[in-house]
Formats: sequence, C-alpha cells, structure tokens
Amino acid sequence: MTTQRLGLIMNGVTGRMGLNQHLIRSIVAIREQGGVRLKNGDRIMPDPILVGRSAEKVEALAKRFNITRWTTDLDAALADKNDTMFFDAATTQARPGLLTQAINAGKHVYCEKPIATNFEEALEVVKLANAKGVKHGTVQDKLFLPGLKKIAFLRDSGFFGRILSVRGEFGYWVFEGGWQEAQRPSWNYRDEDGGGIILDMVCHWRYVLDNLFGNVQSVVCIGNTDIPERYDEQGKKYKATADDSAYATFQLEGGVIAHINMSWVTRVYRDDLVTFQVDGTHGSAVAGLTDCMIQARQATPRPVWNPDEKRLHDFYGDWQKLPDNVSYDNGFKEQWEMFIRHVYEDAPYKFTLLEGVKGVQLAECALKSWKERRWIDVAPIKA
Repeated sequence: MTTQRLGLIMNGVTGRMGLNQHLIRSIVAIREQGGVRLKNGDRIMPDPILVGRSAEKVEALAKRFNITRWTTDLDAALADKNDTMFFDAATTQARPGLLTQAINAGKHVYCEKPIATNFEEALEVVKLANAKGVKHGTVQDKLFLPGLKKIAFLRDSGFFGRILSVRGEFGYWVFEGGWQEAQRPSWNYRDEDGGGIILDMVCHWRYVLDNLFGNVQSVVCIGNTDIPERYDEQGKKYKATADDSAYATFQLEGGVIAHINMSWVTRVYRDDLVTFQVDGTHGSAVAGLTDCMIQARQATPRPVWNPDEKRLHDFYGDWQKLPDNVSYDNGFKEQWEMFIRHVYEDAPYKFTLLEGVKGVQLAECALKSWKERRWIDVAPIKA
C-alpha cells in the first residue's frame, strides 16, 4: 500500500463556490483524512496549486490551509508535467477556453457548471477531451444532497408507484446591493457576462430530472428581469440585463410532468431554499436540501372543498419525516473522490463533461422557448 501524489491545478478558488465547497470542504478535507483510498489499498493525496488573478488572495488562502503552492501564472501551471489534473470554478464565459487549454496540455479536467454559455462551445470541449483521451467530469451537486438522495431511495424502493409529477420551488431574495450587500456576485445579473438564472439553474434541473425522474424530452419556459438596476461590489449602480426569475415546465420520458419555479426575487415561505414535491400513485414526498417528508396513499386524508368554512385540518400533520438512517458525507467531497478514483483506477463514472453539455443544451432550449413563446423539443446529442 502506497500513497500517490495527485498534482492538482485549482483555478477559481477565491470565489464562493470554489473556496467553500471545492477547496475547504473537498480537497482540504480529503488531505486531512489522508487522501482518497483506492480498491487496492493505495491512497491518492491531492497536492494542489492554487491559481488566481490576485497574488495576495491566493497566497493568503495557501497559507491558511497549509498549501505550499500558489501562482498567478496559469500557463506555467499547465506546463508542469507533474500536475496532471485541472479544476475550474471561475466564470462561465472563460471556462470553455480554460478547459480547452488544459485538455491540450494533457490534463484530466473537472469543473463547475455550466461548462459554457452556449451549446456549441460546450460540445466542442467534450469532443476535444474524448479525442485527447483525458478523463473529464463536471459537478452535479444537487444529486448528492441528502434530500434528493432520499427521493432516489424512495423511488428505488417502489414507494411512489408510478410517478406522476414533480414540482420544484427554488430561490430567495438576493438584495440589490444598494441598501444591503448582495449575496451573489454582480455578474450573475448581466447577460453580457454570462449571467441569468436560466443558464445558471436549468443546468442543474437537467441532471436532477434525467437521473431521478426520466430524461427531459421538451421544455416550455418564461423568464423575466424583475429588478432592472442593481449595485456591484464597488457600490456602483449598473443595469441588470439578465433574467432573475424563470418558470419552466418539462415533459419527461415516461409521461412525467415536472414544473420548476426559480427566482432570485422571491421571499421564502417554505421549508428550505429549494424543495421538490414528487407525487405518485402510491405515495408522495417533499424533499429539501436535507430532510424529506412522505405521505403514503394509506395515510392520505380525504379533503373536501368547502370555501364557506374555515379549514381547521392540519395538512402538515398528515406527513411523516423519513428517518436519517444513513450518514451523508459532503456531496462535493463525495464527487471529488469519485472522480479521483475514476482517474486512477478507472472506476465507473457517469458525470462526464457530456452531462455538462446536456445542461447547457436544456438551458438554451429554455431560453429559446422564452424568446419564441413555444414548446422546444430536446434533441439527442452526438458527441
């Protein structure tokens, strides 16, 4: 049993997702646990080099987490043959070019999504990665949420019977940045910078729907820019040109209908920032990020519509919490371990860049539906 070094180039770790989920809760956590264990007992120890535009920021991060290597020179990092994997969590617009550069340098690539702002660019990256023979993957984090893992468990156990519909509610109020600081970077609200909730979130809904309920076959969507002006990180007013709310209905393989509301301009009155209700012939479930409530058909109440009497029945009381019989690791860390095993021992892995292409494709279909005011069919992808 030996420990092998993984030279890992990490780009974009000064941002919120790159720092919290990928650096701290994934790579730093993996290093602290002694690496990723392979089937033969060997361990893979990540040796990251942090890459960013601000020397001050990346150096501070490196010192904070006892990482010896950092740089502002991505070209030099990619030229180092001792570093074999590249990760990117920077801006969506720059991602196709960065992935292309890394793939041409012979690196295995793993990245956040969306993997591009348009379908053609995304597809070209996948074709290049396949042609170069490198391993590749894209983050599919919502599938690893405890709440959605519980939905998958219920589905596999036959709890739902035949699934009829899925309803998703996602979002919260993102402050405009004037009288209170915004919780999201300003580029999210500029179309010219790759912003927009449709591009950002429909990529997620693609893999959630495909993997849990049935492949997406068609979509109809409408979006809107509800807040026309916001304030950036320097307190300067700017015009919001990207959609900040959207409402989409999806037709899935097998006849399932899914509808998802997504909004950065809604105030939360539900159990979590995202919830999914799944209704089936034998039972229903409502899952958030962590918890999942269930109601079997045997426990379903018998409501009678009568608007002339005040409703006193506690409908929430008719639901049962699914017990936490399993301990869940951080989903981002779990995905990192899966991808590292895929690279080192060719372990099965389905979340390749092609899955990222599917997300971009569905986002484009949703945007086209909004523009043309019609249903759009989702075509098979030839990579």
